[in-house]
Amino acid sequence: MRVLVYPHAMEIGGSQLNALQLAAAVRDLGHDVTVVSEPGPLLEFVARHDLPHVGIPADRRRPSAAVARTLSTLVSQRGVDVVHGYEWPPVLEALAATRGRSAVVGTVLSMSVVPFFPRTVPLLVGTEAIRAAALEAGHEHVGLLEPPVDTETDHPGVDGSAFRAEHGLAPDVPLVAMVCRLVPELKLEGLLAACDAVGELAMAGHKVQLVIVGDGRSRADVERRAARANERAGERVVVLTGEIADPRPAYAAADVLIGMGGSALRGMAFGKPLIVSGERGFSELLTPETAPVFLRGGWYGQGPGSRGSGPAALRDALKPLIDAPVRRAELGAFARQLVETRFSLRHAAQVLVQEYERAVAEPVPRARLARDAARSAAGLLAYKFARRYQRIRGAVSTDDANATPVLIPQERR
Repeated sequence: MRVLVYPHAMEIGGSQLNALQLAAAVRDLGHDVTVVSEPGPLLEFVARHDLPHVGIPADRRRPSAAVARTLSTLVSQRGVDVVHGYEWPPVLEALAATRGRSAVVGTVLSMSVVPFFPRTVPLLVGTEAIRAAALEAGHEHVGLLEPPVDTETDHPGVDGSAFRAEHGLAPDVPLVAMVCRLVPELKLEGLLAACDAVGELAMAGHKVQLVIVGDGRSRADVERRAARANERAGERVVVLTGEIADPRPAYAAADVLIGMGGSALRGMAFGKPLIVSGERGFSELLTPETAPVFLRGGWYGQGPGSRGSGPAALRDALKPLIDAPVRRAELGAFARQLVETRFSLRHAAQVLVQEYERAVAEPVPRARLARDAARSAAGLLAYKFARRYQRIRGAVSTDDANATPVLIPQERR
């Protein structure tokens, strides 16, 4: 098959990294795969894996008529069988470009699916909870494709000692790591709570340090909270490195990972114990007892966990780990085994190829496709007007509409 893979962005982040990893894995299964993307740090991954690339401008509307025309030309010239868009803007552009001439497949690895997402487009989501919600909303085909992990490159044998030395981190002090975008949506609360929790542990006499790897709009907020933690502890216990193109040494250097989504899974591949973070004070340690909750609802949460909420809950989750290397090793081995058995990249690529083959074999009739596209266009227009109104009032979020998560009801947790 000839496939165009179109990630929604090329900054370092979970959805787009998964898109590129899967593109390379599908290519390795014998298919012709081309990446269409804006510029960004992840172009280095594209080049390193010898994936053909077609560039589009970073400064553009979303969705963009110009990008749709580019996709249309590629479909015609290359005889493309499938256009695979990640998140909603690429899917809408692909639908406009193909008009039924080739199959469109969409993946949403965000926490929910926007209401104007085309319901006839085969959809892949990352959790069973989101899949159930999408089916209830009227989507015709929704598959489960849990975020994959390349367990061959991300593994416990990676050496992290040079990372510690480069960033002035003590080699013999337990290191907690967070690798994520520094943005207000979903991430900021957990980042600030981690700074507070590590600062409080250091003040109480525990040997611990926190490294935060990433960059984004909230960096100044995180820097201020890190500086406060360092001041209260009387030493440098929180370190920000900025964005690192290849964060594997950071994962490898850590003794404990805090994270959500794809970053959480990637940390597990390095054999590290994981505390899953979320919003409204959520933090929960991954154990054999808590794993089923995350497998059903995703690597995220809201509201109190088993230890309560906020920095105090995170501190209480961290304390028994930083003081107990044997417990860290046990939970790290469990995390690695879970990733190997359920989230391998090769398995995900095979599932994806099956979805491509199904989409090509069962095309949506053009009349029904046109009606669905019209419904999506009307919903998108309403969404744009609502955002403009909110922007005038100064209340608009800078993230997409699908930043609002679908969660398992609290009683099922």
